[in-house]
Amino acid sequence: MSARYDAIVVGAGHNGLTAAAYLARAGLSVLVVEQRDVIGGATVTEEFHPGFRVDAFAHRMGPFDRRVLEDLRLATHGLDIVRPDPARVALADGRPLPLFRDPSRTAEAIRAVSPDDAARWPGFCRTIADATRLVDAVRRSQPPELPNPGLRDLLRLAALGLGLRRLGRRAMVQTLRVLPMSLADLLDDWFESDVLKGAIAGTGLMGLMQGPRGAGTAYALLHHLATGEAPGGVALVRGGTGRVAEALAGAARVAGVEIRTSAPVERIVVRSDAAVEVVLAGGEVIPARRILSSADPRRTFLQLVGPEALDPAFVRQVRHIRMRGACAKVHLALGELPRFAGLGGGDADLRGAIVVAPSLDYLERAFDDAKYGGVSERPFLEAVIPTLTDPSLAPPGRHVMSVLVQYAPYQLKVGGWDGAR
Repeated sequence: MSARYDAIVVGAGHNGLTAAAYLARAGLSVLVVEQRDVIGGATVTEEFHPGFRVDAFAHRMGPFDRRVLEDLRLATHGLDIVRPDPARVALADGRPLPLFRDPSRTAEAIRAVSPDDAARWPGFCRTIADATRLVDAVRRSQPPELPNPGLRDLLRLAALGLGLRRLGRRAMVQTLRVLPMSLADLLDDWFESDVLKGAIAGTGLMGLMQGPRGAGTAYALLHHLATGEAPGGVALVRGGTGRVAEALAGAARVAGVEIRTSAPVERIVVRSDAAVEVVLAGGEVIPARRILSSADPRRTFLQLVGPEALDPAFVRQVRHIRMRGACAKVHLALGELPRFAGLGGGDADLRGAIVVAPSLDYLERAFDDAKYGGVSERPFLEAVIPTLTDPSLAPPGRHVMSVLVQYAPYQLKVGGWDGAR
């Protein structure tokens, strides 16, 4: 059977749609197949109560590559990114601490809780900016061919090393020092204020099944900030993160991509060590010259491809990939804006993320509960009220609040989630 498409992409989440758009722009014929009746994956905005719509999963922009925004001209397809200021408000003992995009404004806010920390804030921001430049370069580079990297891989690694040297000796040493540190060690080095350290640590820990004292967690903070956001920065999407997928789909269709929803893939067929076709749940067989999967590695290789078509050593590696959920999510339909101790009655301080992470010890104790298979008794919380950015997400005068709750293990040690809810 001759290939009907140059490429098939499994999954119409933001990753799959991005790949499809770039392949089509390179001149390939591309089909995207999505099991749900809507596109978006983790970037989907849905009604959860009559008249109230909310981001089901991701409620803010993560480290989204600016090159994708520009290459695919996503703004022309309806993507409107909003960067609220203050970006984040940390709640603690009735004395909220706002974090602004401008380091000088944040330093002024910090001065109320610690003049010494306020003086250190600009230096901390510079150190983080230097380190994130390296992380961003790594993130943008082509991954090596593992487990046997070739000459091109070594040359790319050498180029990254040269970029590190160009930071200057002091910045290079500081960056190499930061990368393996725990968030607690990094923040204790710089600051004394518990609420400031908790707010910054929360940015790095979001979605991570580790506490702030875990080795290497400082890198997680750098990863979140690698697109140039200030520490604590937040980017939201007007209309919900579902608009990200809609804009990507618009760019993909303009490039010639065909997108089919309600088309779950049952199997990826491999012949002569090459993926050659997908089989849909209804039995339809679609051949292609190449197949990409935006599903997770376990689902892709162990379920869709199947271990029998793969090298046993590779199968073992896939089975050992850690996939440990850390977050639950609660959506609230509100009759009015909530009130928080220490904040005024207006909405200016509520447009960004509202964070409950009053100290590093608080975060570590929250993780301790999850480490032993339970839900955090006093969890780390990050909430957004997207109706302050786009009132159309709720009936007039009403609001939506979406809360990420961490830590909530995907698998509980005792009982299941049906009972735990």
